[in-house]
Amino acid sequence: MKKIVSLGIVLSLAAALLAGCGGTDSSSGGAASGSAAAPTQAPASALSGSVGTNGSTSMEKVIGSLSEAFMSQNGDVKVTYDPTGSGTGIQAVVDGTTDIGLSSRALKDEEKANGLKETIVALDGIAIIVNKDNPVEDLTLEQIAGLATGAITNWSEVGGSDAEVVMEGREAGSGTRDGFESIVGVSDECKYANESTSTGAVIANVASNPNAIGYASLSAVDDTVKAITVEGVAASEETVLDGSYKIQRPFVFVTKEADALSAEAQAFFDFATGTAANDIITGAGAVPVAK
Repeated sequence: MKKIVSLGIVLSLAAALLAGCGGTDSSSGGAASGSAAAPTQAPASALSGSVGTNGSTSMEKVIGSLSEAFMSQNGDVKVTYDPTGSGTGIQAVVDGTTDIGLSSRALKDEEKANGLKETIVALDGIAIIVNKDNPVEDLTLEQIAGLATGAITNWSEVGGSDAEVVMEGREAGSGTRDGFESIVGVSDECKYANESTSTGAVIANVASNPNAIGYASLSAVDDTVKAITVEGVAASEETVLDGSYKIQRPFVFVTKEADALSAEAQAFFDFATGTAANDIITGAGAVPVAK
């Protein structure tokens, strides 16, 4: 009887030891898993809130594509875009009513002196567009200047039909207008039939008038109009990047030099200006500059 009791005690002790060992292994495994899963930094997907952008209508496709890609990776962040024009977007940064201003021209010295900083996101060709029925295929910078200022009033003077030239352009303060006029050398001299408040409106006006000529961001040009060559060179990613297409300008992010962006705005800024965004910018019709 004593042997049976002793055997039972031994078996009970063995079972307890085995259970204790099993519990220790399970506990150690749980601790190891918890330690490996704990991140040292909050992942990008932990960002939440909104990022406001305001400015250039020519940057619509670029900023739209960048925003869509960023939001797909950061589901709790909303990037908004207010297409007000470059001048208004720059002023919005000064006023503190937007996170990032969008300008389709370089900042002026006085704007930089006002505490603003520019970061080039991409390059863009300013396409010279005519109606699809216009027989003119190529113009020199001098001819474009003449058409814009009214020195040339009839298309027959540049190889076109016997018809009056109708110049379409953007409103004062537009980055596209500033870029076109400064590069062609016709600042404050253009004779516009219409001064539109968006790139899309310029394209629509040229598409609907067989005698019209205008300018538009390369990234915005569609098959409703014809982009002519300038001194034999077509506007394309390659010709903008190598400088052979003469009418081009930068797409710029505008921020305040002294003020830090929010975590969400900084994350979007870094994404849009990094090499990871190059294919997105190319797909939107502009030329990336990040290397």
